[in-house]
Parts: sequence; structure tokens; C-alpha cells
Amino acid sequence: MRSLSHLGVATALAAVGVAALSIAAFAAQTYRVSQKGRAFQPGSLVIRRGETVEIVNDDGDLLHHAYVDAPGFTFDSGDQEPGEKTQILFSVPGTFAVLCGIHPKMKLAVRVEDR
Repeated sequence: MRSLSHLGVATALAAVGVAALSIAAFAAQTYRVSQKGRAFQPGSLVIRRGETVEIVNDDGDLLHHAYVDAPGFTFDSGDQEPGEKTQILFSVPGTFAVLCGIHPKMKLAVRVEDR
């Protein structure tokens, strides 16, 4: 009788572990983008709705200012000092241009797919 009880507990714990791993597999991801050489690196991303893009100013002593201005979705980081990070949570699907308000040739293309 006692071994059946232990077997039930072990089975339940194994099921909880599998469920936790499944949930972790579907957790939202964060993508790192560098601002360096007056460019976004990488220059394009494909992500899923609900995921985050972290933009880091790795450009020596230059300021940057990331923004998105699209129908139904806007974002403005304000000025980013060297070493500063900003995060954009993309909550709607679509294709978006992340631009720099200081360096007009900088562009990051982000395609956000629905889950």
C-alpha cells in the first residue's frame, strides 16, 4: 500500500515537471539589438506577439533615440546615453520600423507574427 502511495506522488511530481517545462518553452523571448556604428545590429528580426526587443546603445559616446510610430503601435525611448538599454514589448502583430530620432539612416525592421 505504501509503495502505491509513493508511486502516485512520484507520478504527480513528474507531471508537474513536464508541465513546467512546457510552459517555459512557450515563455516570451527577449531579443537583444545593439546600436553600434550608427546602425541597429541585427538590422531585422522576426518575433512573436508578446515578445520583447531590448535595444542597447553600444555606440561609444553617441546618443540614440529609438522610436516606433505606426498605426496602432507607438514607442519612444527618449534619448539613450551610451550603455543605456530600452525595451520594446511588441503586443500587436505587424511589420514595424524602429528608427533613431538622431540618426535618420538607422532602421530596424521588426516583423511580429501572431502566436
